[in-house]
Amino acid sequence: MNTTTAAAPKRPLGFWIIGLFALVWNLIGVAMWYLQVNMSAEQLAAMTEAQRQVYEATPGWLNIAFAVAVFAGVLGALGMLLKKKWAATMFLLSLIALLVQMIGAYVVTPAWSAYGPVGLVMPAVLLAIALFLLWYANKAQARSWLS
Repeated sequence: MNTTTAAAPKRPLGFWIIGLFALVWNLIGVAMWYLQVNMSAEQLAAMTEAQRQVYEATPGWLNIAFAVAVFAGVLGALGMLLKKKWAATMFLLSLIALLVQMIGAYVVTPAWSAYGPVGLVMPAVLLAIALFLLWYANKAQARSWLS
């Protein structure tokens, strides 16, 4: 009987910081999704006409993609913090849903005419963060930080 056990690799402080950032970031995303799907008439009336047109043109499936993106991101972050390999899978699902949401928003709503090129700044930031989290989770898995 083999009584020796392999020591779990030590995770650097950055691993935990990135995991916590990912969790907070995606929980903020959940809050934004909740606000999006539960917009009151008063909040809708406070929007500019262009914003209201985008909101009213948004089909339900885009809100579903939004939900998948943020909830899969939360699960990915929790998976990282729990040191689980499936974290990378959740970050991949989050990224795919984010792409569906972003592309869909510009294809089926008047987002481009409402926001123009400046409207691509936030989607670019979201995409960069999602790509980074997927890359980092894959790196953590390759270094055996996730099991």
